[in-house]
Amino acid sequence: MSTSVPSTPPPSTPPALPVNGQVIGLAHYASRAVLERVLARGGTTFHQSVALRAVSDNGGTVERAWLVDRLTGALKVEEPVARATVEELTARELLEAAGAGRISLTGAGRDLFESVRTAGNAIAARLYAGIPAEDLAAAGRVLTLVTERAEAELAGT
Repeated sequence: MSTSVPSTPPPSTPPALPVNGQVIGLAHYASRAVLERVLARGGTTFHQSVALRAVSDNGGTVERAWLVDRLTGALKVEEPVARATVEELTARELLEAAGAGRISLTGAGRDLFESVRTAGNAIAARLYAGIPAEDLAAAGRVLTLVTERAEAELAGT
């Protein structure tokens, strides 16, 4: 006589885990992988999407040096990696020289970024669906504080 164990569906809400770097990292990398799958369809890297967002969010034209600094700070990459990202976008004609050390989004860069923004918003809507606003607000506060503390450590203060 064989007995079978009934299968139980996974819980709709995962068990509460203490927030730590591993939990945060897993969430980041999982959601980033979803976005990178979309980015790859357009031949765009995550670093390039961050650069396009930085330029777009700052009026469409920025100092090249500012953008390199922004990428090194936001992505925690070395300056040559950030410079290469800017050069890749320029070679693809998504950014162009705007005189006096400035660079601007081209029409194609603006269009690409808008499609990336739309896709990113759709991904976020799916991933955060059903999570109570107060939980998202609490998570935002905690992650902002952790980021500030990590930045202070990196700065040596």
